[in-house]
Amino acid sequence: MTEKKEATESEPHKDYEAISLLGDTLRSNPPSATAVAKFEERKANYEADPSADNWIWYGRFIAYQGKYNEAIEVYTEGIEKFPQDARFYRHRGHRYISIREFDKAIADFTKAASLREGMENEIEPDGAPNAQNIPVSSLHGNIYYHLGLAHYLKGELEPALAAYQSAIAASRMDDNVVSGTHWVYMILRKMGREEEAIKALEPIHKEMEIIENFAYHELSLFYKGELSMEELTKSGEGTLSSNDAVNYGIGNWYLYNGDQARAKEVYETILAKKGWASFGYIAAEADLHSLE
Repeated sequence: MTEKKEATESEPHKDYEAISLLGDTLRSNPPSATAVAKFEERKANYEADPSADNWIWYGRFIAYQGKYNEAIEVYTEGIEKFPQDARFYRHRGHRYISIREFDKAIADFTKAASLREGMENEIEPDGAPNAQNIPVSSLHGNIYYHLGLAHYLKGELEPALAAYQSAIAASRMDDNVVSGTHWVYMILRKMGREEEAIKALEPIHKEMEIIENFAYHELSLFYKGELSMEELTKSGEGTLSSNDAVNYGIGNWYLYNGDQARAKEVYETILAKKGWASFGYIAAEADLHSLE
């Protein structure tokens, strides 16, 4: 983050990707040589055969380099070519979240959901495979998960809750259950519906088969009282985790338990790091903005 700037709808993105909710310019670090090499491979596939699949992967690997606006342009061109393919709206919506344009994200995910209505769910392949190389998410699940996030970041808790509940309903693996349940619990607690929040945690247990969403699983166990703060952070008392998602969950836990000052400290710790595109970072930014 650098100097403060005012965001406007018409302002072009020059040497930065976005303006934060707190008015900071957000720039991406130069991509690694590995990221560039993988992008070049996907670009070659796209240029040789601009099918919907290759187009989607081309856009995804542009975004993996931190070039979110460029990825949005590629997805927009893809929508013109494949207007009935919900994947373009789903991935463009994700990158609208990255650049803090939440209304556009909501419109895209809503469109994606309407295009997929009545269609069979399908596995969505990972751009960065997990250790077991087993994709854990589905297209329907990702559409609703990100729709919930976009509403949540705007402070629209009722539609956020409905979207995350739809994401859980579309779950095909325990990883999806814990990620959706984490957000449902936080939303219900923020809404003052503690009994419902506690009930939402009932499917969570220590023996779940988690492949990659360990942070959300452990946060949910922490909410249930089955994991201590020290176990959650894997560090000494009072020390935060290195994971933005875990830290955001902790900050939120302080907030809805009445310790706003401690919550703000946690959010500020997250924002002191460089990962401004992570969901935990954006959520901490949104909460700090609402608390100012």
